[in-house]
Amino acid sequence: MLHNPFKVTVTPVASTVYAIQQFIYFTQKENKSFLLKHVLSDHSIKTALVFIRTKHGADKLVKFLTKNGINAEAIHGNKSQSARQSALRNFKNRSTRVLVATDIAARGIDIDDLTHVFNYELPEVPETYVHRIGRTGRAGASGHALSFCDYEEKPLLKDIQKLISKSIPVVNEHPYPMSAQLADMTVRTSGLELQR
Repeated sequence: MLHNPFKVTVTPVASTVYAIQQFIYFTQKENKSFLLKHVLSDHSIKTALVFIRTKHGADKLVKFLTKNGINAEAIHGNKSQSARQSALRNFKNRSTRVLVATDIAARGIDIDDLTHVFNYELPEVPETYVHRIGRTGRAGASGHALSFCDYEEKPLLKDIQKLISKSIPVVNEHPYPMSAQLADMTVRTSGLELQR
């Protein structure tokens, strides 16, 4: 009945870009900042957008990173518009290496050549994970999405993997693994065998 019809589709929210390499680090909540510092000791990571849940947590993490010689700024709702714009400008021109952001403050942020996105805390809504990691791997470039998962966040990880229909590879070789006791409490997470 139609003459020369066109089909237009939008990529579903559950889709993740193939160019983004995704990894999970199992660790304890109190060790996340030390793990982030350890991963950022790799100087090939030129830019890193770190997602965190709370404004207070963002400021606290920036203070920790700065104290340890990593140039970082926070962007969240308690910052003035000029402070947010300044932090974003510094991140885009690479005078700031790490931008720590809450999900609400990060809306509308578009950064060229963003190499790494960190989920310092896993989001409570699985679709948010897809939006977060979609900040990297744009315009055909490769990107990395690294997520830290503590024991309490394992159900969130399960929901994320169910949404994206993919098991995210686990990085076991790092200095801040989840304690053997916690790892033994949950032998499997969404079909992924945890290794001590």
